[in-house]
Amino acid sequence: MAEACIACGVHYVDLSDARDFVCGIGRLDAAARAAGVVVVSGGSSVPALSGAVIAELSRGIEDVRSVALSISASSRATAGSSVAAAILSYVGKPVRLWRGRRWRLETGWHRLLRQDYVVAGRAPIRRLVALADVPDHDIVPATAPGKPAVIFRAGPEFSFQVAALWLASWPVTWGWISSLSPLARWLLPLQKLGAGLGTDRSAMAVEVKGIAGSEAAVRRWTLIAEDGDGPEIPTIAAHVLANAIAAGTLEPGARHAAGQVRLEDFDAHFDRLAIFRAVESRPYVPLYRRVIGPAYAAMPRPVRDMHHLVGDGGAAGRATVRRGRSWPARFICAVMRFPPAGEHALHVSFEERDGIERWTRDFAGHAFTSELSQRGGRLVERFGPMRFSFDLPADATGLTMVMRGWSVFGIPVPLRLAPRSRAREWAEGEDFCFDVPIALPGIGEVVHYAGRLRRI
Repeated sequence: MAEACIACGVHYVDLSDARDFVCGIGRLDAAARAAGVVVVSGGSSVPALSGAVIAELSRGIEDVRSVALSISASSRATAGSSVAAAILSYVGKPVRLWRGRRWRLETGWHRLLRQDYVVAGRAPIRRLVALADVPDHDIVPATAPGKPAVIFRAGPEFSFQVAALWLASWPVTWGWISSLSPLARWLLPLQKLGAGLGTDRSAMAVEVKGIAGSEAAVRRWTLIAEDGDGPEIPTIAAHVLANAIAAGTLEPGARHAAGQVRLEDFDAHFDRLAIFRAVESRPYVPLYRRVIGPAYAAMPRPVRDMHHLVGDGGAAGRATVRRGRSWPARFICAVMRFPPAGEHALHVSFEERDGIERWTRDFAGHAFTSELSQRGGRLVERFGPMRFSFDLPADATGLTMVMRGWSVFGIPVPLRLAPRSRAREWAEGEDFCFDVPIALPGIGEVVHYAGRLRRI
């Protein structure tokens, strides 16, 4: 269709949100320029509106660390068969995401999240959403300052609909079936089951996290559409682009819609409908800085930089691992997924959400994850059902993690039975260095890993 429009000298705007199609429209750029026409793909909620919102929220943020987007549609906004087929094409399949400063594969319609949508003066909305594949996953890292991580989630109004698709995704993930696309004709009846029970309210949110000056910042834009006006939003993006073409503000050529129009261009259209928006901006104090307090500023810069985390981050380097030789130590290492002994290339992904950090340490393909949070004046690190509480004495040489308590399934366990670990962090030149010994009473050394990293 786009090629036919170019051949006929007709401007072209579509509402596509298919990742490969929208991001690949640029291959028609030379032909569109020669014909003197504008070809824009993605004139929809994503990436046209989302791109305008991200650009507005990113003003003054020199280093954007993460962008999180979500859309939840009213149960009465029944999607067409093409939308149903598009959703099912990636459910349970690998979705390529830029996270932790590298490309990785996640699973479509996983990463479930309970999302809140709040606009002053309107009743709040709380919905379950799941990972969907959209052009923003390629466009945002390539265009936003700082090359941020990005994740987009979507979902219908009722949690059971999201959960049903999540359950159906597993046979695809396990390789039992190749795709859920043949079930597209059944997705619409599933959606219609809740249409009469639901509301006419839809919502969208975009959250940008990054560094403004030297401080962490969090900015959020929220939209709530009422009276069944949610389905109008994608057409508004196309309308705004058509107006820009008519006004001659878009140069001939073929490109995706992100960055082609401004957020303020949508206002007049939104104001004619029951579409309400809010922008929230707040500072953020990173976890380690909150726990350590004033002594944080005295630590070496590479140590501070490693813990100056908001949104998303990553580091790379090398590490040496030594494992205990006893069979209990080997068993614990296997259960905890600690890396094998030897020297490894090391990548660490950091993901912060609601003040809680998730660290994934990847030793040459052998990865394990822990979750860090604050309780009182201490740092708490969780490995599955186990939680360890630490003091963090810090000075100009670095910091030390001193264990003060631990629990299993929330039940406190005597400290004398705790793993023996006194982890240290320090700097050598520009490198962040670490040393983490772990031993158990009556067993001895379980694992000991040490190395150096640099933020990427």
